[in-house]
Amino acid sequence: MSPADAFSDLIGQVRRGDPEAARLLVEQYESVIRRVVRFRLTDSRLRAAFDSMDVCQSVLGSFFVRAAHGEYEIDDPGQLTRLLVGIARNKLATRAREQAADKRDYKRAAGGGDQAILLGDDPSPSRYAAAKDLLEAVRDRLTPDERVLADFRQEGMEWEDIAERVGDNPAALRKRFSRTMDRVARELGLDEPDR
Repeated sequence: MSPADAFSDLIGQVRRGDPEAARLLVEQYESVIRRVVRFRLTDSRLRAAFDSMDVCQSVLGSFFVRAAHGEYEIDDPGQLTRLLVGIARNKLATRAREQAADKRDYKRAAGGGDQAILLGDDPSPSRYAAAKDLLEAVRDRLTPDERVLADFRQEGMEWEDIAERVGDNPAALRKRFSRTMDRVARELGLDEPDR
């Protein structure tokens, strides 16, 4: 199998919620995310409030939920790296703003959040169950029409094919679904709202 085919297969498995594929992706990309966060996390007060693993877990949690619902179209490892680095930069900036807001005490550390359940040193049945519960919580917040789009994307269908099936514009469907995932991620505390 060529590297391009292997990558495409890995992303397809992640999209279907395969825990082994998720573990492999974490294994390959966690160090890149943590390195970017550590490089940008220069304020010692912020380092006391959270570390690179906190941000990394948040990034990967958001990525897995959105990938499982077909939001991302990723063609190669470089594109995935750029996506994860971009998410990490945004989450780090948001966390820094939150810590500075209302003159908060930087020494007060916030809890992990639901996305922490997706990561860990070893796979366990409880971690898989928790990840499955998180994906079900996302699905529960989707309208029936949104679930249809999510199902089509999980099957690997392109937006053009979906648009043909539901009778809509591919760009409009993609944007609508992106907004849906933003809403659901905020409701679950996986993403911070843009400011």
